[in-house]
Amino acid sequence: MKSQKSMYPAVLKLCAVAVLGLGAGFVQAGVPATAVTASAAQGVDVTAETDRLIVKYKDESAPDAKSVAKGLSRAAAASPMAASRLAVLNTAGRKLGLTMKELHTIGTGARVIQMNRKISVAEAAKLAADLTAGDASIEYAEPDRIKKPMFTPNDPYFSQQWDYTDTVGGMRLPAAWDKATGTGIRVAVIDTGYRPHVDLQGQILAGYDFIADTTISNDGNGRDSDASDPGDWTAAGQCGTGQAATNSSWHGTHVAGTIAALTNNGIGVAGVAYNAKVVPVRVLGQCGGYTSDIADGIIWASGGTVSGVPNIAARAQVINMSLGGGGACDTTTQNAINGARSRGTVVVVAAGNESQNVSNSSPANCSGVIAVAATNKSGGRASYSNYGTLVDVAAPGGDSGAAILSTLNAGTKGPGADSYAGYMGTSMATPHVAGVVALMLSVNPNLTPDDVESRLKSSARAFPASCSGCGAGIVDASAAVDAALGTGGTGTTISETESNNTISTANAVTTAGTTVNGTMGSTTDTDYFVVQVPAGKTLSATLTPNSTSDYDLYIYNSAGTQVTSSTNGAGSIDSASATNTGSTTVPAYVRVVYYSGGTGSTSGKYTLKLSW
Repeated sequence: MKSQKSMYPAVLKLCAVAVLGLGAGFVQAGVPATAVTASAAQGVDVTAETDRLIVKYKDESAPDAKSVAKGLSRAAAASPMAASRLAVLNTAGRKLGLTMKELHTIGTGARVIQMNRKISVAEAAKLAADLTAGDASIEYAEPDRIKKPMFTPNDPYFSQQWDYTDTVGGMRLPAAWDKATGTGIRVAVIDTGYRPHVDLQGQILAGYDFIADTTISNDGNGRDSDASDPGDWTAAGQCGTGQAATNSSWHGTHVAGTIAALTNNGIGVAGVAYNAKVVPVRVLGQCGGYTSDIADGIIWASGGTVSGVPNIAARAQVINMSLGGGGACDTTTQNAINGARSRGTVVVVAAGNESQNVSNSSPANCSGVIAVAATNKSGGRASYSNYGTLVDVAAPGGDSGAAILSTLNAGTKGPGADSYAGYMGTSMATPHVAGVVALMLSVNPNLTPDDVESRLKSSARAFPASCSGCGAGIVDASAAVDAALGTGGTGTTISETESNNTISTANAVTTAGTTVNGTMGSTTDTDYFVVQVPAGKTLSATLTPNSTSDYDLYIYNSAGTQVTSSTNGAGSIDSASATNTGSTTVPAYVRVVYYSGGTGSTSGKYTLKLSW
């Protein structure tokens, strides 16, 4: 579990490469395949700068009804920022000649602050650090970085989709389709939006456009319910000094086609999970998209609450993010991912296309995601693909001479005719995995995000060619569906042992993947479990209460200090994770607390899965 690649500034970029368009002439998006390893053009990329900060105050929480019921403060969205707090921000900004104003709040409860000009991300990070150090009321502050869709173009309908059928480098999809087609599953594509396409007719559900900035949206307005893609073409220098002009990529449409293009309709291409539906979430436009918009897209798509936006009709069980940029995983994105996982949504992200260690690519390096590397037709690592210990699995992304064919649009700037084109990149590998996750969940909807990851890895097949740092193997669609249908997973099952109401009496859990059968004995009961977490490992805890009860989940460090929590409502799954960033094994304490509902041996049952 990790995250996808994200630019250090506020904008994410596409992870694909366009090639030959079929039936509509030549279509190109992103960088030509021949330029995958070329040096970057001279000049300042828009993603190296930002004119925004994200500031979260300790006494301002996300707009969550349960939090309010528990007595926590209302979301920051309830009122404008206090003048005294804005004054503190402006005082800090004066050192750089900056003035500040509040733009809006986001689904995490944080506020987005606009500066009067762009500064480097490094300067913004220093300013954010100074703010946090100087104001005890700030929980965290960080640059609102620009990220872009991860992209890479190449060349040439089912006979050309080697990525599905090839016995060496493909995913062995036809065998999976005998068992699962994705029926009932919704996959959110957090990307550039979508174009109506004959091969996606009836496959697209109501989505949302989260791009607040009209200079990025290219549609003349801010956030609204129209997630269609008007095109993300750019003029020379528009995205930074020295940056070349680009045609519209229609990146989200290409990704959506891989996931759920109509199949057996006698038209175009097939989709991995062709009976699943796509929820388009538009966050990327001209020059990319802001972290804050992407975070709200994650929250909304997974069923969370975003101020000013109607809740999604039904949450997406899977999120696909074929986008990213450089740098560490930021707190805003991590919190949004944590929330999505707590609501049971699986987050799949592209590892990135810089041929570097994925630890430098966000959100692929975030905790709790399934990070996907790209392989070529020989089953080895694609020349551009990122790699490293944070990669979970690999899937076909294409490479020189063998790209990934999917739905597209022939317009170079604004929309044109329906078309098909071959792209390559980790952007293309990722929807293969998101589609397989949809197949898995369609046969076993009770799988948690951790279950999905574990079974996806355990069923992956060995690489037929060199792919160091590409995770557990190439995703095998048929084997993954079998794993979802079976008992799957690793570890063992144990029962909670009372009394474990304190840290000092915590039940020890020693095997990764262990499921604990527990009971809330009374309304005052609390249960502790201790795990020895190895250096560099992430402890993931998933609490599943009985359907009528509300129990909450907390994780504490070795000193007994709370590091994270999940407090969803009755019958809802709570998930939380914590990483040991040190060089030695340390204990972590997981606590289950009664909030409301049943108690006792019959009505107080829950399960707690612990993995690391």
